[in-house]
Amino acid sequence: MRLNQRSQSKWQTSINTDSYGSYDTRQQKTNRTIGQKRQPIFIMLLVSFILLGAIGARLAFLQILQGQTYREKAENNRIRIVPKPPVRGNIFDRKGRVLASTRLTHAAYLWPVVVNQPDWPQNRKYLSQLLSIPEDSIESKIKQAGYNASTLIRIARSLNPAQITALEEFKTELNGLEVDIETVRDYPNKAMGAHVLGYTGELNVEQLKKRSAEGYRLGDIVGKMGVEAAYEQQLRGEWGGIQLEVDGAGKVMKVLGQKIGQPGKDVTLTLDLDAQKAAEAALGDKIGAIVAINPKTGGVLAMVSNPSFDPNVFSTQITPKIWQKLQSKGNPFVNRALRGFPPASTFKVVTATAGMESGKYPPNTILSTFAYLNVGGTAFGEWNRAGFGPMGYVRAMAWSSNTFHGQIGRGVGGPTLIKYARLYGFGSTTGIELDEESPGLIADDAWKRKNYNWEWTDGDTVNMSIGQGFTQASPLQVAVMFAVPANGGYRVKPHFFEDPKNLDKWRTSMNLKPTTLQTLRQGLRAVVAEGTGKALNSPDLPPVAGKSGTAEAPPGETHTWFGGYAPFDNPEIVVVAFGEHTGGGGGSVAGPMVRQVMEAYFKHNKK
Repeated sequence: MRLNQRSQSKWQTSINTDSYGSYDTRQQKTNRTIGQKRQPIFIMLLVSFILLGAIGARLAFLQILQGQTYREKAENNRIRIVPKPPVRGNIFDRKGRVLASTRLTHAAYLWPVVVNQPDWPQNRKYLSQLLSIPEDSIESKIKQAGYNASTLIRIARSLNPAQITALEEFKTELNGLEVDIETVRDYPNKAMGAHVLGYTGELNVEQLKKRSAEGYRLGDIVGKMGVEAAYEQQLRGEWGGIQLEVDGAGKVMKVLGQKIGQPGKDVTLTLDLDAQKAAEAALGDKIGAIVAINPKTGGVLAMVSNPSFDPNVFSTQITPKIWQKLQSKGNPFVNRALRGFPPASTFKVVTATAGMESGKYPPNTILSTFAYLNVGGTAFGEWNRAGFGPMGYVRAMAWSSNTFHGQIGRGVGGPTLIKYARLYGFGSTTGIELDEESPGLIADDAWKRKNYNWEWTDGDTVNMSIGQGFTQASPLQVAVMFAVPANGGYRVKPHFFEDPKNLDKWRTSMNLKPTTLQTLRQGLRAVVAEGTGKALNSPDLPPVAGKSGTAEAPPGETHTWFGGYAPFDNPEIVVVAFGEHTGGGGGSVAGPMVRQVMEAYFKHNKK
């Protein structure tokens, strides 16, 4: 039986629907099964991608951002630098005799990697005891260099034989300890010239910060005082060193490179060793100073200050005990040749100059002298307590009359006296290379009002005219003053390093009248020939001119001065001696010191 078309179509649809429906369901189940099996794989892949990405990012961070840092660390573990400090230049006197040089000694060094060793605290304690160095000092030096630094760090200098032996034996236990030869400063004449030459020492942390821009580095030895400091750039030289490749045990595998250090330049001073030795001997145990200069050029021939010190001690380790011993001498590092003291009657050269140059008291002036001058209710006494009767400049200088020069000072007035004092260079530094110089003091009305809330008086002027009161001058400034009449009217600039091709730069004309200079010279010669400086009349000397001075210095003894030059007709040397609280008179105490220096100078410089 045949179905009609509608029934057949319906039936066909029903069959198709059931058939495909059943297939889709199976297919979905199959897909879900496959999906369930693939899900862990996807998760694993995702995790793997995340891990690989993190590792890649870390590698990129280490290689790109931190690569340089780690390369440097690896390089520091493989490469080490053995620094070689330069040999410092020598210092000679004007005749080529050695004043400062270098000598060989041993030093102890550490590689900073020693701090990573487990027994470092115990080893550090042993080093501290052996070298007499505080533990924190050793640690601070390594910390300053950096614990990863590839450079040897010096922890001790000038080792003695016992220390060297002990350290060499200890090297087997402390990997990173080195004992090597180095040069240290040597002063063959010991304390002689200490305040001129100065001393050297290692830069501390603060000094290194200030000078690192100049090329200084950890462990550098520099001049700390005197000529050593003033001529540091010429004397220092340039570092050298050796670059080594080492294995993990620190054993040297090969030399990678070497830089030869450049020695410092030698410096020749104007100092005369014979005059310097004589000045040291003349001053002896007295507290004070002696200065000798060339009056024509200003070159310093001798400079002594006492108490003094041996600069060689700074080439070793300065222990608290050594430092205490140095300080017990009474300010041994103060250069009294550059410090201000009341110049006493030596200042009468300035007073006489002011009187003649002002025109108020020409060279032929005659004044009565008295037992004392009464100024504003204050009595300024004559040192002989009687006066000398009428006298002029020459005789007044010869006998150092206070009342004569007090009248000159009061007559010209404070401003004029102050003007000529400053023209001679008082109240300002001389310009010498040494940093320790004091300007001294030439007070005026403004200074007194500021410091004492009181105006300048005639009494202050009279006091200044005889080198007392507020006036302060250094022995070097007094030497510059004596050079003016000695060389014909030029104020010289004292110095240690001379340029013989351009001597004019060392002196300036004061434009004094010829009659003023002539009168000053006659008066200074009369001091030695017949006055207070007869101690300078020696058969071993050419004619000498000079001036004594005795300063009141309460509450102790008087200060004593003498300044002079010779030969009188063609001066070669000016010598000024100063005794602090020595007592006595300038002519009898300081005069013989000047004579002793002059005798040595002319003995060794015969023409």
